[in-house]
Amino acid sequence: MKVRKQRVIGGPLEREELAPGAWRFRAADGTELIVSGAAPAAAEIAACAAVRAARLDWLADGALVTLITDAGPLPVHARAAIIHEPAAGLYETLPLVTLDARARRFWRRVFLLVRIPGGRRLLKLLARRARVPG
Repeated sequence: MKVRKQRVIGGPLEREELAPGAWRFRAADGTELIVSGAAPAAAEIAACAAVRAARLDWLADGALVTLITDAGPLPVHARAAIIHEPAAGLYETLPLVTLDARARRFWRRVFLLVRIPGGRRLLKLLARRARVPG
C-alpha cells in the first residue's frame, strides 16, 4: 500500500532565500516551510510572483512543492522539504518544575563553584560532609 503524504500551507507566504536552491517560506500564523536542494531553474520560478499558498507532496526521491501564486501554480522539485508548525501553549501544558528564590540561589552557587578551578573537588568535599551517615 502506497501512502501519499501531502500538506497545504495557507498564505500569503513571505519568502527568504537561505542559499542557492534553498528557501524559507513563512506564513502569518508562524508556520514555516523550508525547501532545500531545489533545481537551478527553480530560482527564476520562485522569484517571479508573490506566493499565496504552497502545497507540499513528499515523494520517494524528494519533494514536490507547488507554489500557488497570482500567475498560477508553479511546481518546484526539491531534495528535501520541512514544515515547522509552532505549538501555542506547549510549555504551559507540560508539568515543568518551578524553583523558588532559595533553590535558584543554591543552584546559582553550585554552578559558580563548578566553573572555578578546583571547584568540583570542593563540591565533592562539601557533599561528603553533608551526607547523613546511615
